[in-house]
Amino acid sequence: MKYVVTGGAGFIGSNLVDELIANGNEVHVIDNFSTGKVENCNEKAIYHKYDISLASNMNKFNGILKDTDTIFHCAALARVQPSIIDPINYEINNTLGLVNILKSAVDMKVRKFVYSASSSAYGPTENLPSKESDLPNPISPYANQKYYGELCCKMFSKVYGIESISLRYFNVYGERQNLGGAYATVVGIFLDQASKGIPLTVNGDGTQRRDFTYVGDVVRANILASKSHKAKDGQAINIGFGKNITINELANLIYHKKVHLDAVDEPFENLADISKANDLLNWKPSIFIQDWIKDYMDKKMKNK
Repeated sequence: MKYVVTGGAGFIGSNLVDELIANGNEVHVIDNFSTGKVENCNEKAIYHKYDISLASNMNKFNGILKDTDTIFHCAALARVQPSIIDPINYEINNTLGLVNILKSAVDMKVRKFVYSASSSAYGPTENLPSKESDLPNPISPYANQKYYGELCCKMFSKVYGIESISLRYFNVYGERQNLGGAYATVVGIFLDQASKGIPLTVNGDGTQRRDFTYVGDVVRANILASKSHKAKDGQAINIGFGKNITINELANLIYHKKVHLDAVDEPFENLADISKANDLLNWKPSIFIQDWIKDYMDKKMKNK
């Protein structure tokens, strides 16, 4: 089977590419390598270095997408805080890029489009766990763009007939996550700081709670979504663990020293209702973050 992964040199995308290759598929990757890394590349995949936000590349996209069964759209500029600093660049990449690939998918008669959406679309809420039927409340450029992407997928399914599904990820962590820089998650930042022996920097008092999802479970959800006959009309599906922990608890798992910084404007808590993923995809998470962190730290100690 032929698959195309946009953003396939990035964190989630590269893990997905590896699994698709391991299952014996032909995999093509479209990535401009602005945030993707060469070291994430799989030698058995075919890479195309193009900017998906440029409509001038549409003919090239059409050639790549010929005879493709499913597109996994992982390409995006990620993270909330950088999007607040640079909303225009985020809009160009996250919105125009999506529409260009969707249009090419329709033109080339791709069967299914699996979109990497975000739980940030829920915004601040006291109605937890978050259900897909809850009214979205995005409060950042990134969150707004990811939710708009869901609407685009749903519209393309209705108007053009392409099967699509949006997977709302909750705080993904795991192998190949960024450990530093603007696109690093809190797990990556803490692991990087611990490796350098410096105190972990906790925003606010650390009592905010997050639902963390292992990247391997996210990859499995993508593959199940591509095969599902129930999930195809642009509906959104939560991909989380279904339990959350505080940032202080996360920090204590990693290192014994931490400092508290000023709080940032962010939702206090997120938590996924994952019953829809179980019903439509037959998906459940397999790894809790405490177990992964313990295994990661044990390996680090053995390699010293």
